Amino acid sequence: METTFSSKQAAAETGLSIHTLRFYEQEGLIDGIRRDPNGYRIYSASDIAWFQVITYFRKLGLSVQDIKLFNIPKNGQASSATARREFMETYREKVVEQMKELQDSLDKIDYKIEFFRNMERSEST
Repeated sequence: METTFSSKQAAAETGLSIHTLRFYEQEGLIDGIRRDPNGYRIYSASDIAWFQVITYFRKLGLSVQDIKLFNIPKNGQASSATARREFMETYREKVVEQMKELQDSLDKIDYKIEFFRNMERSEST
């Protein structure tokens, strides 16, 4: 028998709010959410796992639009694994560029700190 979760249980399992679960579903990040006879959502263990992947990607800085691109269905041109790997390689390049920009900013801040330390030394003499 498959383990299923109510919206409240899914929210507890994922650490996401019920509103966020529904938002991700409305945005097309997850599909195939079943409903019980009363129309309430029923989440599967694989749904919970995908919500955890989405959460991980959001922590990495991917936007909802980026995650939509990652969730590429097989289209006959490239395997899903190939398309996803290529997407992650492209995203990695963006992150490396952001790291360079942050390092440049940090270098400038360190320079200014040293500049003001030197000013303090000359003021005290």
